[in-house]
Amino acid sequence: MTDSQQRSLSFGAEAAAYERGRPSYPPEAIDWLLPQDASDVLDLGAGTGKLTTRLVERGLNVVAVDPIPEMLELLSNSLPDTPALLGTAEEIPLPDDSVDAVLVAQAWHWFDTERAVKEVARVLRPGGRLGLVWNARDERLGWVKDLGRIIGHEDAQFNEKTTLAEPFTDVQRNQVEWTSYLTPQALIDLVASRSYCITSPEKVRTQTLDRVRNLLATHPALANSNGLALPYVTLGIRATVA
Repeated sequence: MTDSQQRSLSFGAEAAAYERGRPSYPPEAIDWLLPQDASDVLDLGAGTGKLTTRLVERGLNVVAVDPIPEMLELLSNSLPDTPALLGTAEEIPLPDDSVDAVLVAQAWHWFDTERAVKEVARVLRPGGRLGLVWNARDERLGWVKDLGRIIGHEDAQFNEKTTLAEPFTDVQRNQVEWTSYLTPQALIDLVASRSYCITSPEKVRTQTLDRVRNLLATHPALANSNGLALPYVTLGIRATVA
C-alpha cells in the first residue's frame, strides 16, 4: 500500500473528530455542481456525510459510498434512511446508468483517477454530471495564516491542477468564498482529523495539537473567544459525461 493510500484510509481512526471539526459546504457551491433536473445522486467518498446531509435536505435520492466503515457508521447514525455502501471510486457498488450526478467532496485527489473516471462514467446516465468540490482555508487573514504555519498550508490549487479525461466534456470551474463558525474545540478536532496528523508519530501529533492550543490561547483574535470565524474558499469542478 502506498503512503497516499494509507493516508486515504486513515480517517477511520478519527471519524468522530472528522464529524465534529470538518466544515460543511456552502449552498451556492452545491447548487452549481448539481444539474437542475437531478433526482438520483451518488455521494462518492462520502465520509461521515458532510455533503450527503446537504443533498438529502434538497429532497434528492442519495446513495453514499465510502471505503471506511467507521465513517459510514457515523453517516448512517445521522441519516438512517440514506443507503450507505462500502465501496471505492475504482469499484462503485452501483449498476450502470443508475444516477444523474456523482458528487465528490474533499476526496478526488485520493482516487486512482484513470479508473475512477471510467467507473463514474459507467454509473452516470447519458448527459449526467460529475461534480468535485474542496474546501480550502482562506489563509489571507492573520490567524488562519498562522494556523497554516503550524499544520501546513492548504493546497488551494486542486482546482487548477485537476483535469478530467474523456468521456467527460464541458469542464468548468467555480469558487465560493464563505465563513464557517466553530468552537475552539472544533478547530482542534479539525486538525486532529487531518490525514497527516492522524498518520504522524504520536510525539509529532501531540506537538502539533499543543501548538494549535497555544495559538488559540495567545492569538489576540482568538484568546478568550468561544466562537471562531474560519474563512474558506470552496473550489468546484463540474463536467458532463458524453
